[in-house]
Amino acid sequence: MLLNDRIKAFSELGKFLNQFKNTGYEKVSRILANDDFFDKMTNKITSAVHHNGWFTEENVIFSIQQWSNALTQNNLTEWLSSYTIKEVEPKTVGIIMAGNIPLVGFHDFLCVLISGHHVIVKQSSNDNQLLPFLASYLIAIEPRFEKSIVFSSEKFKNFDAIIATGSNNTARYFEYYFGKVPNIIRKNRNSIAILTGTESKEQLNALGEDIFRYYGLGCRSVSKLMVPTSYNFDSFFEAIYPYHDIINGAKYANNYDYNKAVYLMSNYKLLENGFLMLKEDTNYASPIATVFYETYDSIDVLNLKIQSDKDKIQCIVGSSLSSENIEFGQTQQPSLSDYADGIDIIQFLAKIN
Repeated sequence: MLLNDRIKAFSELGKFLNQFKNTGYEKVSRILANDDFFDKMTNKITSAVHHNGWFTEENVIFSIQQWSNALTQNNLTEWLSSYTIKEVEPKTVGIIMAGNIPLVGFHDFLCVLISGHHVIVKQSSNDNQLLPFLASYLIAIEPRFEKSIVFSSEKFKNFDAIIATGSNNTARYFEYYFGKVPNIIRKNRNSIAILTGTESKEQLNALGEDIFRYYGLGCRSVSKLMVPTSYNFDSFFEAIYPYHDIINGAKYANNYDYNKAVYLMSNYKLLENGFLMLKEDTNYASPIATVFYETYDSIDVLNLKIQSDKDKIQCIVGSSLSSENIEFGQTQQPSLSDYADGIDIIQFLAKIN
């Protein structure tokens, strides 16, 4: 199977996914294998929601739509045009996936297969409903993928490389067990937003998307704000108020109540608005329903801190300080070339011997 064949198969998957939107599901007759898969997909979405209490239908569909938008013929071709992908003897790459947000491991899955390699996938039990079904769709429209995709719940055997995502604790196990083969091992990371006090209401409102999408469970979710000394949070709280319905989610509300009680019993100083707490803290990983904040006196000093902590940070939101920063509201809409931890997976796969 040539690269163009693989691109075509994934672009057809993108067309299939585009039928499922938060505005409604609409079956399109020209989609390949649609009679066999459309109704089953609606059932799988429901299964994913029921299987994991954090996976609301809105968030599951949001993830599906992001992949639908990414998996176009043009996007895939443009993404891969900067690489020389040779048709070589396929290697077997094991992927150990996290389960914090819907389809969180899909990008690794895509990279391995689009590069012409075989994949063995070990999923988190929190997110194991959708990807095997999407793999079955790929195989239905391109049967040559069948020999390239394996899902396993056992320890990996007979693999040539590993891509593993987990916590700082599990990373130590991954490094011990997989250290003798080419590997990408990801640890905990969080995202931050740098505010200057000059942001518009629209920008701060968009920041709410970066904070609340997926209940803040993604590594691209903003869990910390860097603000000038004496920053006034009134405009921030006013701008994010449209997201207040998030407190109606039972799991989120329970975490809000629990964490608030812990903070109050510990006499921590809090700012809160009934659905989000702000706590001054030097850490990056904040609990659910909480965003940490830290003040800075100068941008130069802040940049030094960020540079020293770069291994803890996934995304930096803020439009006015660096061309590398992500615009407000865009953290959960990565492009195909936005690699987790900044590690180019396609280049990694090209070097596997």
